[in-house]
Amino acid sequence: MPQIFFWVGEYYLLISGAIASVKTRDRPSEYSCVKFLDMNNDKFALTIGWLYPTLMSTYGDRGNVICLQRRCQWRGYDVNILPLERDATAEDIHKVDILVGGGAQDRQQEIVMRDLQGSKAEAIKSIINAGIPGVFTCGAPQLLGHYYEPALGKRIQGLGLFDFVSVHPGENARRCIGNLVVEVTASRLAQELTAMSGTPYLIGFENHGGRTKLGNVEALGRVVSGLGNNGEDGTEGAFYRNAIATYSHGPLLPKNPALADWLIQTALKLKYQQEIATSPGANSWAIPPIDDTLATRARVAMFKKLRLSIPVTA
Repeated sequence: MPQIFFWVGEYYLLISGAIASVKTRDRPSEYSCVKFLDMNNDKFALTIGWLYPTLMSTYGDRGNVICLQRRCQWRGYDVNILPLERDATAEDIHKVDILVGGGAQDRQQEIVMRDLQGSKAEAIKSIINAGIPGVFTCGAPQLLGHYYEPALGKRIQGLGLFDFVSVHPGENARRCIGNLVVEVTASRLAQELTAMSGTPYLIGFENHGGRTKLGNVEALGRVVSGLGNNGEDGTEGAFYRNAIATYSHGPLLPKNPALADWLIQTALKLKYQQEIATSPGANSWAIPPIDDTLATRARVAMFKKLRLSIPVTA
């Protein structure tokens, strides 16, 4: 049964929502000096901005929003989901504590970029440069790069936040499809994920025609299994400030709960100016752990399926 929870992201969330509990697992002794944020303290609240949910939510990417919402609620934090549709304003964007963007078809991406102009574009640039954490999947990061060139039609100009370009090699080119395992190599993110979960590995599912070439930007990670950015240079995604660009669907966050917690923790630290524990023994704040046994079992099953020997911590 654990593979069912893993493969169907939304069902995994619903089932795990019925049995997951906060602080049911003993805290590691090495975290004895860490002060955990009080999960019942209602002063903590986060707003999750969801970029163009009607146009950009293919392959179950809305599961990333649900995952963040649930993991906040399980800890007792107030959470508000703010859909940033075409009628959203720059003021709405500035209310966001975490930003999430999903995948889309080429036509939808073109519509989005016609709308994401002027003050709205500047607001996105402003919050990402200020360190607001975000996760952007497939089509969304293509719009945050310099441009995306589809197989047919005109080049779609991006916001230029990430120093990369994405080009579709043509209608007859083979799509990049399949399970994707990545070792996070973006140095700060890798260090913090390892401190939180014991592992810097991410699991996802890629399905894209575009090929992304990085410029002067840090790759999110190294491809262990799959194709990643372009199937040639072994890179996957990109990492800038606290923004994650990736081709990993799945949805990504239910398969990698530590990454969801990193987004939440980073957002709380920025919003409330709390120091968050990034290494064992740190005398600082951390969000309380959640029992992720089901997700861990699912990760083990997938690594076994892909014949990978990767350590997984419970």
